[in-house]
Amino acid sequence: MSRPYDIITIGGSAGSVPVVMQLLEALPARLPVPVVIVLHRLRNVKSDMSKLLLPGRRLSEPEDKELLKENCIYLAPQNYHLILEADKSFMLDYSEPVSFSRPSITITFNSIAEVYGEKALGILLSGSNDDGAEGLCRIIAAGGTGVVLHPQATEFRIMPQSAIDRCSGVKIMTVPQMKDLILNNI
Repeated sequence: MSRPYDIITIGGSAGSVPVVMQLLEALPARLPVPVVIVLHRLRNVKSDMSKLLLPGRRLSEPEDKELLKENCIYLAPQNYHLILEADKSFMLDYSEPVSFSRPSITITFNSIAEVYGEKALGILLSGSNDDGAEGLCRIIAAGGTGVVLHPQATEFRIMPQSAIDRCSGVKIMTVPQMKDLILNNI
């Protein structure tokens, strides 16, 4: 039986880390799909984000040209755009920031929409700019599913509200609803 989603991608900025942790803690130990996370981080400050997110679970920052694998959770490296290429390898890109952000959620979401189409699940959380909204629209336009955290459940609502305003068909969910969606469709 075919599952609805072959990849989960999660994007967020200010206020998103606690939600990402809740979502990742709900995932089964053996993941049948890869998860790609893009979080805005300060560019020139050493980050231990990968250790904070999942103590005891495997989470890695992909290298350039590394192939995407099932049962892996990837975190976009600090200060690089993370692009998924047609052969399902990662490309790290150092081009200009998008919406003042590098990594840009929209850039990653756009590439995942192009590669996975209707098999992509995109989730946009909290933040104080509109990065990710255009990319979530692209996932939905490609036949995938686009979800935003309910703006009333966020600390910074500009990011999810931007997607709601721009994307026809975006689903607005609470964290428990997101967990159910993921667990029932992977």
